[in-house]
Amino acid sequence: MSRSVEEEIKINSDVVDLNCNGYDTFLVVSSVLFIVYLVVRAKKNFRRLFHGGSYILISYYALLWLVTLLNLAWSFLQTWQCSPGKQVAWNLLSLFTTSGMLCLEISLMAFLLKDNYMNAMEALAHTFIVSGIIVFVDILLKAIYVFGFGVPLFNNDVGSTDTIKWCLWIVHKLLLAAAYGFILFVHFSKWREKLPPRPAFYNYVVVMFVFSAVTLFACGLSGIGAGLGSWLYNLTVLCYHSLYLPFLYVTFLADFFQEEDFLLDNAYYSEMKDAGFFDAEWE
Repeated sequence: MSRSVEEEIKINSDVVDLNCNGYDTFLVVSSVLFIVYLVVRAKKNFRRLFHGGSYILISYYALLWLVTLLNLAWSFLQTWQCSPGKQVAWNLLSLFTTSGMLCLEISLMAFLLKDNYMNAMEALAHTFIVSGIIVFVDILLKAIYVFGFGVPLFNNDVGSTDTIKWCLWIVHKLLLAAAYGFILFVHFSKWREKLPPRPAFYNYVVVMFVFSAVTLFACGLSGIGAGLGSWLYNLTVLCYHSLYLPFLYVTFLADFFQEEDFLLDNAYYSEMKDAGFFDAEWE
């Protein structure tokens, strides 16, 4: 008979305290710095959005703010996972924070897979519906396992040998890695012209594919009880919550907030030229 979650928390209390006090500082600092950056740029970004940005881009920017605030709270309240009395609150906060970040990921992947790049921003209206359905199903399944069956999905120290927990994460990370891998496959195939001609987006996809593969590997190791797996998985969680939102902003939104349109056009032209999209004109 396996030990209860409460027993595992008591037995591993020293390790948990060390982990909470060891990396929450970095999470808080990175989250606060990104919030400060968004606040400093807010006036200029809002002016840009309401004088030329589509309502879809406005919605995406609002979602970024919401998820960033949730992630900031998640970073500040790391010690909740060390307190048995805060487990429900911690699970709820983790559930909505990770689901919000997943919604941003799925929406961006849907953007990359649209056929017509010129209409892609407006087409995000449809991708928000798709991503919303996927995220709703994701939240529902995680809530059933966490609150219905007591699977410690969001506690990095409790349930480290829980087979169901790691099987769920393996499926989750496998689907993400497959999605990013598919985009890379299309990029190097004859259907390349169906994707947006921006190398920065493909750099993003490469990074996320590698990250998803590493996380999948970590979950697999943890599932078989390897100590390296738990350490590597905790590291990927730290990197994801600390760096993903700034990475997403720089890759996807920063160019749209340039004050002058010609700067944006020049940036796109330079990236397309570097990628070789105009080589045929010289042949």
